[in-house]
Amino acid sequence: MDIPRIFTISESAHRIHNPITPEKLAILGAALRLEAGDRVLDLGSGSGEMLCSWARDHGITGTGIDMSRLFTEQAKLRAVELGVADRVAFIHGDAAGYVSDEKVDVAACVGATWIAGGVAGTVELLARSLRTGGIILIGEPFWRQMPPTDDVAKGCLANATSDFLTLPELLASFGRLGCDVVEMVLADQDGWDRYEAAKWLTMRRWLEANPGDDFAKDIRAKLNSEPVRYATHTRDYLGWGVFALMPR
Repeated sequence: MDIPRIFTISESAHRIHNPITPEKLAILGAALRLEAGDRVLDLGSGSGEMLCSWARDHGITGTGIDMSRLFTEQAKLRAVELGVADRVAFIHGDAAGYVSDEKVDVAACVGATWIAGGVAGTVELLARSLRTGGIILIGEPFWRQMPPTDDVAKGCLANATSDFLTLPELLASFGRLGCDVVEMVLADQDGWDRYEAAKWLTMRRWLEANPGDDFAKDIRAKLNSEPVRYATHTRDYLGWGVFALMPR
């Protein structure tokens, strides 16, 4: 069980696998008013930066589930590095359908709502692990401006303009799911640049170290195209944010 190799190569040096900076992640933790001992479940936990930094800064305990072997191992190392390995645990596994044995204060899926078929399914899944009065966290893209054509949307790595909503539409959709939106932290341009541009140096270094790898031609093609694709499409059209919800 693992994620596609392109991600474990291009994002192998990332601590956060979304367009949010460590500073914004800290803002989010503070905005949620986390307290020592709060339990956090993170489905699609990546390299564990959210759980590890919040355990260090707020004293939370947590469990993260991720399909990537590499990212799960990186998360465990990060927990040791930050001195929180006794408070957070990371499991290599499929987060789809995962429900915590013990109810949690915060149930999160930050950037991986595909695990339950989209936002609605992910909200339902997370709610099954949530204590009464707890908070659901959803990380999700939205259109900063609506692409004029599906071809432009595909340049943002969507299938069509219908894949995402505008920010007002996304916020309204949470209400239709029976949730109050109680906080949000949105990625800024610097967060997007750091997330996307950091991949390019990683890919170049990988190519230099692995010239004979069968996957090298795919990485070379991606490195050739990604800077222009990102600057032409994603940078202007696509937003991203983490939204805090409480079931009504």
